Amino acid sequence: MFTRYFSSNRKILFLSIFSGLFIALLLGSLQFFWSYHKRDVRFDTLISDLRVYMESYFSDLKTSIDTLQPLTLENCHDVGAELTSRAAFSINVRAFLLVRDNIAYCSSATGPMEVPMTELVPDLNINKTIDMALLPGTPMLPHTPAIAIWYRNPLVKDGGVFTSVNINLTPYLLYTARQDEFAGIAIIIGDHALSTMSPTLVSVNDLHEKPARIAALEDVPLTINLYGETWTANELLYALFFGLVCGIAFGSLNYYILTIRLNPGKEILSAIKRGQFYVVYQPVVDAKSLKMTGFEVLMRWKHPTMGEIPPDAFINFAEAQKLIVPLTLHLFDLIVRDAPVLQTLLPPGAKFGINIAPGHLHSESFKDDMRTFAASLPPDHFQIVLEITERDMINQREANQLFDWLHNEGFEVAIDDFGTGHSALIYLERFTMDYLKIDRGFVNAIGTETVTSPVLDAVLTLARRLNMLTVAEGVETPEQAAWLREHGVNYLQGYWISRPMPLEQFRKWQPDLPPTGE
Repeated sequence: MFTRYFSSNRKILFLSIFSGLFIALLLGSLQFFWSYHKRDVRFDTLISDLRVYMESYFSDLKTSIDTLQPLTLENCHDVGAELTSRAAFSINVRAFLLVRDNIAYCSSATGPMEVPMTELVPDLNINKTIDMALLPGTPMLPHTPAIAIWYRNPLVKDGGVFTSVNINLTPYLLYTARQDEFAGIAIIIGDHALSTMSPTLVSVNDLHEKPARIAALEDVPLTINLYGETWTANELLYALFFGLVCGIAFGSLNYYILTIRLNPGKEILSAIKRGQFYVVYQPVVDAKSLKMTGFEVLMRWKHPTMGEIPPDAFINFAEAQKLIVPLTLHLFDLIVRDAPVLQTLLPPGAKFGINIAPGHLHSESFKDDMRTFAASLPPDHFQIVLEITERDMINQREANQLFDWLHNEGFEVAIDDFGTGHSALIYLERFTMDYLKIDRGFVNAIGTETVTSPVLDAVLTLARRLNMLTVAEGVETPEQAAWLREHGVNYLQGYWISRPMPLEQFRKWQPDLPPTGE
């Protein structure tokens, strides 16, 4: 429908460039925002994990301290040993101190003492039920920051339990393996903070960066700041690259489609006239001896401006434009041209497969076309195998008669790409076939735990019961070849043996197959 508006290659070029730029901008933006969203999710998950861990730790610490609160009613000489024992078995605790009348009188580390709390930790308010402060160090570890925590005992005047906790209370907090996803973390208590960006305590006012996430703990006066970039240069470059690739691909595809649609029939007929189509040959080998017994003929189109056009594209296009018959006749002409050389490469009885579209199979000229083609080949040398794709619907009533006629004329019939269509079993039941070509999708499943693997076993069993020879397409590895040979497949075809080759390369080709695991 676009061809009525764009009658020149220049207009098509401009439209293709514009559409490519639009797609590049659209998909590049989508990719960027998707990366942005994933980073947001990672930040949310990380800050949530940190908050849960910290709350769990301080909850356990409070439970331990609650068991120590009754000791504030006792003398240090009576409870010192128990206090020291409790500190030794408390994770990351440097020391427990018992406080009474605002005097720290007993330490798990040093024993009896008498130091006013206002001198020991001036920032702590012992009138609060719980209070915290950041310390640059403690007497035993003067250069290692710690968290000071106060828990008041309501039964003792100005009394309770004081403890100091290592700031690196969890490697997960400051040395997490996910640190590459963010810039740093800061623990804030009161007016001071300790962050991964500074080895010493800093004032909260000195934290100039805006945190990406903030989490405040429920039961203790501690806040966690998570710092990170909302997006990175790598994400932006990736989005630009992704958008550029998609834009180029879409613009090129758009140009190709619009160019072909200007006059699709004329384009294909012109390509036939100008010799733009050529054939390649892919060897087929006997599965047991690994010797070549024939080949499949494949058509290719090298467009002067768009390069190699995929076979599926131009074959489907030719079918849609009712040009599959002249295209197939041109294929016959190319084969006949190469036949004298092919005769010198293969012994009598060598088989070669040709794909026949249903549109040609049911055309009025099909029988005459096949007779003419067979008569043009060297007599009694090649066995022609017509490959019919099972996913293409064909007329059942006509097909049975045509297959009988083909067999009477000396042609053989293969069902191609078996298993990819909707009527595979119906084909085997209703039509007489000589070969079953197993689709590469089944071959690729060999060695994997997919549903396709047992299906392939069933297909091979069914083919043996119907006395059909089997050809495996798309064999790419020695492991696949070994499996297929062990399971009785008759012929192999694929890149493991050889890629499709033009005639000159096919003349020089010698099979050099690696071991198959036998």
